[in-house]
Amino acid sequence: FFLLTPSSPPLSVDSLVVFRMRAAVTFAVGAACTTASSIDLATFDGKAGTTFKFVELNDPVMGGKSTGTWQVNAAGNFGVFDGEVVNVPSLRAPGFIKAAADGQFADASAALGGDLVLEVRSSTPDYTGFRAAFAAGTMSPSYACAAGGSIPLSRGCFKAKFSVPAGHDFVQIRIPFSDFSDKWSPATGEQSTTCEQDKRVCPTASSLNSIKRIELWAEGVAGKAHLEVRSISVEVPSTPVALRVAARPPAEFGTCKGPVQDGLRFGISGRTTPDIPVPVDENETLAEAVCCDSRTKVYAEPQFLYQAPDISLYSKLEAGVTTFYDSVCGVPLFRAPMNRTLAEFKADTDEHGWPSFRPAEVVKEHVIEDKDGFVFSSCGTHLGSYLPDEQGPRWCMDLSCIAGNPTATVSQLIV
Repeated sequence: FFLLTPSSPPLSVDSLVVFRMRAAVTFAVGAACTTASSIDLATFDGKAGTTFKFVELNDPVMGGKSTGTWQVNAAGNFGVFDGEVVNVPSLRAPGFIKAAADGQFADASAALGGDLVLEVRSSTPDYTGFRAAFAAGTMSPSYACAAGGSIPLSRGCFKAKFSVPAGHDFVQIRIPFSDFSDKWSPATGEQSTTCEQDKRVCPTASSLNSIKRIELWAEGVAGKAHLEVRSISVEVPSTPVALRVAARPPAEFGTCKGPVQDGLRFGISGRTTPDIPVPVDENETLAEAVCCDSRTKVYAEPQFLYQAPDISLYSKLEAGVTTFYDSVCGVPLFRAPMNRTLAEFKADTDEHGWPSFRPAEVVKEHVIEDKDGFVFSSCGTHLGSYLPDEQGPRWCMDLSCIAGNPTATVSQLIV
């Protein structure tokens, strides 16, 4: 998305439709898991909290002819996934079958650095297209698990391959969470970006805390597939694991007067990794990256972030006028809509791709533009860009930087 690079020539106001981002911090070792333990996600014994309804889905794409079934063996307390993957005639490539369950699964965040564990057996051990997936951090799990990050707003479904050895007994198959990625091809199931290549596609503790969907696939390989599943669980690592600790930019590059607030509004605190087009330290949150580091001044949060399912800004606006506060110090920055309708505010925002404000909506004592058109708060927080258009002055802001909560002092001043 970015249009400029740090080596670009001096900027004019018209050139400020750009992405700004941030740089490095340190990887700290926080509280760690010290003993191995497992957490059940799904079982087939009727137990409350781990029993979910799995539904089988055949390849629906362009005349796909793969077929499968799912049923529960009540006597043996296991699920049976059975079928055959065949070529999609129009594509001349294998399709898929899958079984999926939706629900609120157990908190698995303690297993970051551990494994997803499948207790399974198979009469088709030579089949090489088995995959497991789970959806988290998305408001539409089925949508994310159909697209694999290949289309807008479809991130958050993490997929990985697994294989099953020959034998009649149930065995535990461990898939390290570092093998999963939420960017994969919906045509083949193959990962387009691996966790090793880009940490932004890896599961995080935040995503493992809110698993909403689990899927088992036979995909991308033609042949008969039979899988019997006794349980799906996670295993907490038995050795200490370095946990991600959010950090600020180095002092020489930091522009903010303090750390970004915890619990930012509109779901922004859920963006714990810097989703930006140049490498930065993986411990920097999106807000720290976009709002507080002078080295990445010409970059911004992803365009249309406010429309992402986990953000959904418009559904979280207050009735009447919404006040937007600094994400660091909590001072009021903008109040919208003012002197126009909500529909006009939305249209302005949608036209540009970032929340956009007009003069009547600006809290002028806390919003400052520099000579190049960059916008800062009175606390030094980098907010976005000043981009006037044919309608007049316009402030195009990063939602990450205006999603704060008012401080106690500020709250007392707001009538």
